[in-house]
Amino acid sequence: MSCNLAFALRQGTQHAHVLAENTVLMKAWMKGMVALDAFRELLVNLYFVYGSLEQQLYSHQTHPVLGQIYWPSLNRQDNLRQDLVYFYGQDWQQHIRPRTAGLQYAARIGVVGLTAPERLVAHAYVRYMGDLSGGQQLQRIARTALSLPLKQGTRLYDFEDLPSVEAKRRFKQRYRDVLNHLPIGPETVQQIVEEANLAFRLNCDLMQSLEVDLQAALGEEAFQSILQGNRPPLHPARPSVA
Repeated sequence: MSCNLAFALRQGTQHAHVLAENTVLMKAWMKGMVALDAFRELLVNLYFVYGSLEQQLYSHQTHPVLGQIYWPSLNRQDNLRQDLVYFYGQDWQQHIRPRTAGLQYAARIGVVGLTAPERLVAHAYVRYMGDLSGGQQLQRIARTALSLPLKQGTRLYDFEDLPSVEAKRRFKQRYRDVLNHLPIGPETVQQIVEEANLAFRLNCDLMQSLEVDLQAALGEEAFQSILQGNRPPLHPARPSVA
């Protein structure tokens, strides 16, 4: 029997998804304006977020619900560690400090794992499906904007077991099929959708906490233009925000 969770998540998070896409950081990113400091800091915070998520998923891999969406090949923390080595060096752990928003995001995942494990489905869905979808475009933009070598600095978005667009497409469909047939009832479906909206909000909070780095890189005029939804003015003397 289908619980239609994938459909419920897609429909129930549309507004939250739009809000996430319209953070200043994301709008600038989509315009090819990627600030190095903001990008590095994003990776730092996501390292802690994914660490919390993947620890919880591992701990619940025999859970009747979570065990069905546990794919170790999706784990991102090891890839993020490689990104942090690239940007901060071998002693990267001595140079990073997560933002409050990142710690709150990671802490929420930990609380959910202890009190309502089924809600972890929401956090896995928001993060991994995002990485496999829009994250692939974000990787291409960041690599170009920051002149990054292949396989360096954007390993977050590399899925070695899903090397092609078609492989990713097939996996996402399989993921949705599994979501739709999880052994859960309507009340749990609604709780997972609720948690997914919270996950988007926590992600927005993290993005907004990095705006100060973006503003410093772009300059006030360009930053305000993006904030107001306009196309930022061109600055020939500032061809890069890296």
